[in-house]
Amino acid sequence: MQNIFDEVGSLDERAYSKFGLAEDLLMEHAANGMALYIKENFTLGSTLTIVCGCGNNGADGFALARLLHLYCNVTLFLARTPTTQMAKLQYKRVLSLKIKESDILLESDILVDALVGTGFKGEFKPELTKLLQNMNNSSAFKIACDIPSGFIFNADITLTMGALKKSLFLDGVKDIVGEITVLDLGLHRDLYETETNCKLLDMEDLELPYRNKKDSHKGSFGHLSIASGEMQGASTMSALAASRFGCGLVTLITHDINYSLHHSLMSATQVPKNTTALACGMGLGNAFSEDNLALFFDNTLPLILDADIFHMPIILKLLKRDSLVITPHPKEFVSLLKLTKLADINIEELQSNRFSYVELFTAKYKNVTLLLKGANVIIAQDTKVFVNPHGISALAKGGSGDVLSGLIGSLLAQGYSTLNASIHASLAHTKLAKNYKGADFSLTPDDLIEGIGNL
Repeated sequence: MQNIFDEVGSLDERAYSKFGLAEDLLMEHAANGMALYIKENFTLGSTLTIVCGCGNNGADGFALARLLHLYCNVTLFLARTPTTQMAKLQYKRVLSLKIKESDILLESDILVDALVGTGFKGEFKPELTKLLQNMNNSSAFKIACDIPSGFIFNADITLTMGALKKSLFLDGVKDIVGEITVLDLGLHRDLYETETNCKLLDMEDLELPYRNKKDSHKGSFGHLSIASGEMQGASTMSALAASRFGCGLVTLITHDINYSLHHSLMSATQVPKNTTALACGMGLGNAFSEDNLALFFDNTLPLILDADIFHMPIILKLLKRDSLVITPHPKEFVSLLKLTKLADINIEELQSNRFSYVELFTAKYKNVTLLLKGANVIIAQDTKVFVNPHGISALAKGGSGDVLSGLIGSLLAQGYSTLNASIHASLAHTKLAKNYKGADFSLTPDDLIEGIGNL
């Protein structure tokens, strides 16, 4: 896991005060990190255009030009005259080397965006927006210095300084940031960074429910009961995923006498006594009356909720329950925020401030583990926040969420905590998609379920 921060200005200040590192020194290391990346990936004599702004992001660009002017054919494009102390200093150093400048954006092998960094607030003037659009139209390999400017610049890679920032993991910027690499600033990350409650999940963090105990039987690995409603396919996919992911027993709870049961699954009209976890919401519809639902939830078992249940009045009661996982997509979470009277917002507002609204929700419902679906999945409980950035567009297919619910339910039934079940099921879910060998548009829930055995 890696740390993610709201901002890194305080980390820079700590580097100055605690470790005696000057701002100039941190900047030199940032520029050197970018220079090393370019030397490792591009040949001597490659053409390089660096677009510099007036602040410290531009200063990084000037320092980079100075470090590479004998390795690359460097051209500086000054979008604005330097205004900060560091930008003026770094530009003065560049001038002594007589590095080429141009007021026209030239085609090159490499294009570095050093226009603005994390400190920029407000909106771009039309001429800067047009410049960024022209930069996007370039055929060059595109590198963002710290962050893509205004999240308009479409980077192939973002070389971010010192530590990871939350803004890099909003859904709307996933196609903009490209690959993300953290550059050291003259201080190892273990020293530069402080402890934070927000973590980035690495695929290596995945723990699978291996069976290491030889003296066991099907009852040793939990029993998941799933409410099966109007759309039987949804609950069936969840059940099959749960069984594949190690759950010893899976039962579909149904009140439909004409229910068509998959040959490997069990069904019942009431929750079996040996059930160890519950799942509800996937394809539920109106198949369960209020009395049916009250009976289904009349216990203290670990529970995962998804889909239709978020629009039902009973959700307000269920949110008070211990050992609860909820897995809404953005539209459902917006509805849930309104229902709980936490916020009345639209999806666009949520997507622009995902972390803030997740933290708002979990501050009120400290007992709930929230998994907010999206291009970057956010998993949160109380003050702890985890980001799974490994999702791919292949998962944008009906039924993918039902598989995820089954994976979480399976781990809950096997005794995992709600937070660990959500983390490891989410990582497994994204790994299943990445492991798929077919075309990304062809991935189906059946493919995900089939792939569980090869994790």
